[in-house]
Amino acid sequence: MRSGSSGHRETVPAIGAADRLDRFIPGILLDSPVSHAGYLYGTAVGWVWGALWSTGRIERRQGLWVFRGMPSWTYPRGGVCAGGCFLTGDGEIDDRLLRHEAIHRRQWRRYGLLMPILYWAAGRDPLRNRFEIEAGLEDGNYLPRRRSRAPR
Repeated sequence: MRSGSSGHRETVPAIGAADRLDRFIPGILLDSPVSHAGYLYGTAVGWVWGALWSTGRIERRQGLWVFRGMPSWTYPRGGVCAGGCFLTGDGEIDDRLLRHEAIHRRQWRRYGLLMPILYWAAGRDPLRNRFEIEAGLEDGNYLPRRRSRAPR
């Protein structure tokens, strides 16, 4: 597994196919000054959108700017990562969810402005979306979290 806490990575064909598709993306667009510029642009868009609509605290957590209290129509599902910003409502934000969103932040740094296009192409079903799988389906609250057992 590259990252994420879900044990489903090996069993999901979406990841292998996506890794193969990445080979067709010119290297100058991946983990490069070009992708970093796209990441910064995504972060700027996230900042503007968050500043316009956030009614809660704005804080820096795990490398992300977290904009809370957003109206539900301003973001999909439980929240959205735009560059280095996590835009969400009033729900609980624990360390596992932030770890999930921090992986999306790294994905933005890798793909830059290709990220929204590739994410859209990966589909709305989080159980088949390569980016959600990589970020961890359990941490992202897409699957029930497994309880860790304490040693006896």
